[in-house]
Amino acid sequence: MAGTGFYTSCLSLSSSSNLGRCWLVLKTHNARTVPGKLPGRRRLTINAEVKFVNGEEAKELIAVDGYTVLDVRDRIQFERAHIKSCSHVPLFIENQDNDLGTIIKRTVHNNFSGLFFGLAFTKPNPDFIQSIKSQFPPESKLLVVCQEGLRSAAAASKLEEAGFINLACITSGLQTVKPGTFDSVGSTELQNAGKAGLVTIQGKISTVLGTVLICAYLFITFFPDQAEKLFQLVPAG
Repeated sequence: MAGTGFYTSCLSLSSSSNLGRCWLVLKTHNARTVPGKLPGRRRLTINAEVKFVNGEEAKELIAVDGYTVLDVRDRIQFERAHIKSCSHVPLFIENQDNDLGTIIKRTVHNNFSGLFFGLAFTKPNPDFIQSIKSQFPPESKLLVVCQEGLRSAAAASKLEEAGFINLACITSGLQTVKPGTFDSVGSTELQNAGKAGLVTIQGKISTVLGTVLICAYLFITFFPDQAEKLFQLVPAG
């Protein structure tokens, strides 16, 4: 009776880390083969988890763990204030397109958000991922920052999909960072880089009016006789 032996033959791992199909081959002495496929194809994946940290923890990531700061804010906010020696690749860039629809949208934006909040009219940066890949390998440790934390989270998600595995963001962005936490460059503090336009003037006016009202209230409370005399000097209208 002819003996029967068996052996296994496996395809090698591909460059994309997918495990190949594994076949079980029964072989008799008369060279007849009977293939039998073992269950399914298995996929090996690496899931990167983005770290969300506060300002002090972010500072430690830079000083101790060697993270590089990647600022993804637009050009205007970056120029107002940014962390010294950081890299700048904006997630959104200024939209200078001149088609009719864009012109209308830009005009409306500049008369409202641009005027009151100093925000640029932007569009997604089509070269965002490619620009970062040209500067950093996928294993780079990147601390992604923006002003409020939304753009940095979105940027980290895109980078994760592109294969970057060591990512961190500051929760709620640079607006929550205490003064002096980072060495910065620019005309204002990091936490104030998102403030511009008429809202800043309105804030100053509100502060002055509030101070005047508080002083008037204290004066009337503690010096009622003098206050009454002042009221009598006001012409009746």
